Order: sequence, then structure tokens, then C-alpha cells
Amino acid sequence: MKVGFVGLGTMGGAMAANAARAGFEVTAWNRTVSRVDAVAADGVRGAESPAAVAGASEIVILMVSDTPDVEAVLFGSRGVADGIAAGSLVVDMSTIAPSATRDFAARLAERGVAMLDAPVSGGSEGARKGTLSIFVGGAAADLERARPVLETLGTTITHVGPIGSGQAAKAVNQVILAGTYLGVAEGIVLAMKAGLDVEQLVAALSGGAAQSWVLANRSGRMHENEYPLGFKVALHRKDLGIALQLARETGAALPVAAICEALEAGLVGRDHGDDDVSAVARVIRELSGLPG
Repeated sequence: MKVGFVGLGTMGGAMAANAARAGFEVTAWNRTVSRVDAVAADGVRGAESPAAVAGASEIVILMVSDTPDVEAVLFGSRGVADGIAAGSLVVDMSTIAPSATRDFAARLAERGVAMLDAPVSGGSEGARKGTLSIFVGGAAADLERARPVLETLGTTITHVGPIGSGQAAKAVNQVILAGTYLGVAEGIVLAMKAGLDVEQLVAALSGGAAQSWVLANRSGRMHENEYPLGFKVALHRKDLGIALQLARETGAALPVAAICEALEAGLVGRDHGDDDVSAVARVIRELSGLPG
């Protein structure tokens, strides 16, 4: 199967490499050409534009930062829509607004092109290991077309409903993570202020109801106040903005997500936007009189 990738950032580059190593014929484009060069050894071939990627592919996977970026690579000059053939499939694995997803799908359908929205959870670690969780919106038959390549990218692939549903599911994921990151940050800071052995305490908590991926994998960073990249604060803030807009549209109240978005906005303003999202602990530490 011929698969195209548009966007080879922290996530997309690893995903394209995994697909190529699994035996798919992969063609890719990225604004920064060096990103394409970095995965050439894995069998990924470069293309000069998203349109060229589409012309060489049966399935085109998008992995870019935000809603305007998806629109640009789809419908901008030399975008996917300029090169894609009727009967092809676009799989958008970016995290964008559900309403925009539905609009993009309708515009592609006018050209005879199907679309799935398939945002992911699992961060850069999951992208490298091919263990992402993938939330898929769109037609079931289109998911089956894409499933062989999606199985090289993730271990949990869930069809959650019609087009746009994948993005709504991802919004839920990010809202839950917001509360989890803040809760773990507050707990770790409280443990430090109370003079507890944080490492010992995390081991004990991991055997009970407080256990979570964030506790297991990010509490150490919060304790040490070091936040190497896993998933950027700036991107999580963007995702929470999408979730809060969806909440306004549906009448849901998300007070914790709103607080987390505000704290992350402050971190971005202080040049911490490229830190891992566990850096929300910086704010809790500072409020508690600890270095942030």
C-alpha cells in the first residue's frame, strides 16, 4: 500500500518511520526538509509538496499542529487537494476542532475523496514505539481501509462515531489529562512540603486508587523540576482551547480544564511552551514557595 505523510514533527516523523519499517511505501513532505532527511534511512521518500505526496499515495496521513495548518496543507497552494485522486483516503491524525473536521471532510467529498479524523494519545513515546491510542471518526468502511497502516502506529484503535467524533474524543482525553496533571502536581508538591520521601510515596500510591500514567511517568519530573519534551505545554493548551470551545457549543462546564488552560497560557508567556506538559507543576511549586 502506498501511504503519504504530511507533517514530520515530533510525532509525525516517528509515525512515518514506523509505517515504512513495516513495509509500506511511504512518501512524505515537511516544511523543514531536514525532517524528511532524518527518516530517509527508514525508507521514507521525500516529496516537494503535499500535492506530490497525495499524487503518490492511496492514503494520505496528516500530522500537523492546528486547524489552520490542516486547512493549509489540504487546500492551500500545492496542497493535498491539488494532487489527490478520487477514491483516495485522507486520515487526519492532528488534533483540531471537530467543526472544522466536518467542513474539511465535506470539501474533500466533493472531489470524491473520503476522510477520517483519527487524533492520537500517547505522546512522543507512543509515536516512537507504535503504541498510540487512536480515536477514529468517519465511515467504518474507510477505517477498515486504513486499519493496516494504523496498526503500525498504535495498539488501540477505536471507532467512536461519524466524522468529527475522533476530535471530540480527543478533547475528552485532553480534559481528563488536564485534571490528572494538576492533581499529580499538587500531590507531589504537598508531599515535598510535608517532608515525605516522594519516590517511596509514588510507589505506594501506584498500588492504590491514585495510580495513573501521569503519576508513574511524570511525577519524577515534577519532583526534580525538569521537564524534557514528551508533549508540549503549548500544544496541550491549544487542545484545551478546542475542548473549551466544544464545551461552549454543547453546554458542558469544564472548570478544571479552564484553570489548566489559564496556567498553561502563563507558562507559554514565560517561554515554557516547549516544555513537557508536566511543567504545570512549575506553577504549583512556585505558589508553594518552591523553585519553579
